[in-house]
Amino acid sequence: MPSRHDHFPRADAARRVAMRRAVADLDAAWRAADTAPDGLLTVIAALAHAPADVVIAGLLPWLSNTHWLRDRLDAALALLAADPFTRPPLRMVGGGDDGPGGLVLADHGAVRLTLQLRPFSANEAAPGTAVFVPGGAAIHVLDGGGAELRAHSVAVSAAEEAGGFTAQGAARCHSQPPRPLRTGETLILDTARQSFTLQHGRAGARSDILYLELTVQPPSRLPIRAYAIASGRLTHVSASRRDSSFRQMALALLRQLGRTDAAPLFVAETASEDFAARWNAMRELVALDPAAALPHLGAMAARDPHPEVRAAAAATHALFSLPSGETGREGGGGPGSCTSPAPSTPKPAPRAKGPAPCPA
Repeated sequence: MPSRHDHFPRADAARRVAMRRAVADLDAAWRAADTAPDGLLTVIAALAHAPADVVIAGLLPWLSNTHWLRDRLDAALALLAADPFTRPPLRMVGGGDDGPGGLVLADHGAVRLTLQLRPFSANEAAPGTAVFVPGGAAIHVLDGGGAELRAHSVAVSAAEEAGGFTAQGAARCHSQPPRPLRTGETLILDTARQSFTLQHGRAGARSDILYLELTVQPPSRLPIRAYAIASGRLTHVSASRRDSSFRQMALALLRQLGRTDAAPLFVAETASEDFAARWNAMRELVALDPAAALPHLGAMAARDPHPEVRAAAAATHALFSLPSGETGREGGGGPGSCTSPAPSTPKPAPRAKGPAPCPA
């Protein structure tokens, strides 16, 4: 079918220059406003090293008074009205396959402010997983869309926050009955311990959900955790540091490309401060090059500071010594093309993208 891009003015250089100039001018105006003494990015920068609850308290006025946001969206729509091929200087997140998505309004360090849209779905299944991310959040509901909110909570000890989290010792998640999501309400969450899920479950619900989401996610030794709502049991953990997540995605890509020459990068990540990142890197290395992984796997089984990583590494290392018929390798003992997966907990949760599963 014809695409709107079939009509893009490739041959009209003046029009394309005008579009780029209009976008650059608007982007400069927004940057000037955000970096002014009372601007959004200036306020965020001043709070950069404060605890999550202090950051949220300082930025709440930007959620409750949305005149600045209306002006910004009006300016973006004016660009499109002037020329539909113009691309407003707004960064999109999510939104694939008609799923939830939004616009990044501010992103500085551990702080991100986004405008989130969850499209209406008449036959939406009830969410099965609750996810907890170290940090804090404030959610200001612009349009509840007739949806229901279900709150979830889990206990986290100071020792777990300091790096002593284990899957075996994790507390269970507790979920509240669903309640109506109210337009105009603001939710303040300690996201390491509090979470929520949304569903278009109420009779008469016919519209999208729209809300402003402010998240503060400083580096943490506590992992991201996903729980089955029905049972309250932990199903998955992953590295919470953003830099660790980026490296894990890069390692997954290198493994898929078969880049055995990149094995030193995998080995380097097995020394990460984050135990979930260490185990993810080792699992990827085992899948990429079992022979190269074997000595490092043995060292991890003997010396990793996390007990569950040691146990998972030891169990994986043992696979290399099993008889041929039990491992799927040809030729029996010693490193080979092992087809058995490294031990891990159940499948990743939908929202915990990129990070590694928790060792069993």
